[in-house]
Amino acid sequence: MIDTAKFKPAIVYTIYIASTPEKVWQALTSAEFSRAYFHGFDVVVEDKIGGAFRVLMPDGSLHIGGEVIAYDPPRTLTVTFDLNWPGLVDALGSTLVTYEIEQAGEAVKLTLTQSQDRELSDDILSGGRTGWPAILSNLKSLLETGKIAKIKMAPPERMLAALKALGIKLPGA
Repeated sequence: MIDTAKFKPAIVYTIYIASTPEKVWQALTSAEFSRAYFHGFDVVVEDKIGGAFRVLMPDGSLHIGGEVIAYDPPRTLTVTFDLNWPGLVDALGSTLVTYEIEQAGEAVKLTLTQSQDRELSDDILSGGRTGWPAILSNLKSLLETGKIAKIKMAPPERMLAALKALGIKLPGA
C-alpha cells in the first residue's frame, strides 16, 4: 500500500451537479459513463482497496494505471493515477487523485483533489489544470442533460515542453 502521508494537494476542483451521489459514483467508476465524458477513455475500477485502477485508450491500451487506495461508495474514491509514459513516474513521482462526493441540497458537491508526492512546476501541473475542468464539465453535462459539451481543447503545450525539457519521451514523438 502506498504511503499517502507524503502527498500534498496540487490541484483542487469543486463542482456542483444536479444528480445523486449514487449516479455520480457510477459515472466515476463505470467505463460506459467515462467513455462519454472522458474523451473516449474507459475508466475501470476494481471495487476494493488495493484493486486495480486503469484508464484505457479507445484502442484498449493502457493510458493510466494505478491502485485503489480508498473505496467508500458513494462518498470517496482515491486512486494512484500514473500516466503510462516511460520514465514519467520516475521523473515526476506518483499522482494521487481523490474524488469526494457529498449531498448538497438537491445537488451533489464533487471535489477532485490531485496530489503529488513531490513539488512539481506550474508548467507540469498545467496539463491537469487544463484537462480536469473539461472532464468534470463533461461529467456534469452528461449527468444533467444526457449529453456532453463539445469542448475544443489544444494540447497542453506548456506541460509537453516541460516534459521534453526533462528528457521524457512523449507518446508519438
